[in-house]
Amino acid sequence: MEATQMNKQDDKPLSGKVAVVTGASCGIGAAISRHLAAAGAKVAMAARREEMLNELKETIKKEGGEAIAVKCDVSNRTQVKEMIKQTEESFGPVDILVNSAGVWYFSFMKNVQEDEWERTVDVNIKGVLNCIGAVLSDMCERRSGHIVNISSDSGRVASIGMAVYTGTKFFMEGMTRTLRQEVCKEGVKVTSVQPGAVDTPGLTDSCLVMDDECKKIYSELAEGIKVSADDIARVVLYALKQPDEVAINEVLIQPRDAPL
Repeated sequence: MEATQMNKQDDKPLSGKVAVVTGASCGIGAAISRHLAAAGAKVAMAARREEMLNELKETIKKEGGEAIAVKCDVSNRTQVKEMIKQTEESFGPVDILVNSAGVWYFSFMKNVQEDEWERTVDVNIKGVLNCIGAVLSDMCERRSGHIVNISSDSGRVASIGMAVYTGTKFFMEGMTRTLRQEVCKEGVKVTSVQPGAVDTPGLTDSCLVMDDECKKIYSELAEGIKVSADDIARVVLYALKQPDEVAINEVLIQPRDAPL
């Protein structure tokens, strides 16, 4: 291979790939979208906040990338299937799915915030399943694909005041490991990325609505030691760049001074 071709591959390691990123309007999903586009992928960005998606799309285009914005609530299976259809019509079959959409609330279960419980399950469990269900059969048929689930360090250890969120991440970890076993021989990779505290708008917003018991525990979380959304995006890109025969199965990424 000529040096110029090798350099081009190094600069754009995802060239020719089609990626879908959920929760892409801000935070981790937005950072992942930008990094994948910069690496040469054609990125379909999905989220409920269409205006923010369109702003990000214009930013990516100015940076030389290629992206589309699709308004989509991942908890709605019909909307997810339509989002994948739009992606395929614009770019072709989906090679990469990044499940980044997620919600969380700081609340003790005794306070019975049932609406918040339901929304957490709808997005963090049903939303992930809806997206996987929309692309997995095709990936297996083509014997090629990579699913990246943005989990959490809460999927490894109990988090007081975040019982339902922690439960959804324990579900994600169990489902991801089993899915990986099922599809690894069919050319499909499945990676779990487990961030600790990340500096995102979602973290700040969640800290504003926590109940009194949680404020005693997490009141300084929004101002504490955190990694950046770009740090998470770089980990995702690292996993996606590996050779076909190499799989990065899971990555726990936390602030150096705040390990489990």
